[in-house]
Amino acid sequence: MQQQPENVPALLDGPAVDVSDAHELLLGYLEWYRKALMRKLAGLSDDQLRTPVEPLGWSPLGLVQHLGWVERRWMRWGFAAEDIVAYPPGGDTEEWTVAADTSTAQVMTVYQAEVAAANSLATAAALNDRAHLGGRFKTPDQAPSLGRILFHLLQEYARHIGHLDIARELIDGETGE
Repeated sequence: MQQQPENVPALLDGPAVDVSDAHELLLGYLEWYRKALMRKLAGLSDDQLRTPVEPLGWSPLGLVQHLGWVERRWMRWGFAAEDIVAYPPGGDTEEWTVAADTSTAQVMTVYQAEVAAANSLATAAALNDRAHLGGRFKTPDQAPSLGRILFHLLQEYARHIGHLDIARELIDGETGE
């Protein structure tokens, strides 16, 4: 994939303007949003990353943790039908709350591992490949295509990056692109 030179402003977000392959577009935009997540966290102290933002009720690091679970659920448990824990035992509260004894580095490492696993699965399959049965999806009519799953992940990131823009503005006044 061709990259935009650093000194030239991008005309479009995401993959290069000449990319038209749907698989490459979906993976390229998903990667762009994953990087946007990291850009929007840059410059926050550990305390700012970990402290829930009012009135939202979650911390920026909690959002990263949640997105790691989302990647895991949709790609490893969903698409690949791996026999894994798909939800934390404490449900949504635990998914969005970073335990005091869990370091920022640990959350980031787990998130990056889930992204790497998702990328590995997505690059090795075609968009029309159906999710394997036995994990999240039990019957063929429940099993979506990889394209559908990637599109879901893309909208999940787009929505949450918007939420993070609001959180960041509440934390320190920074606004996003």
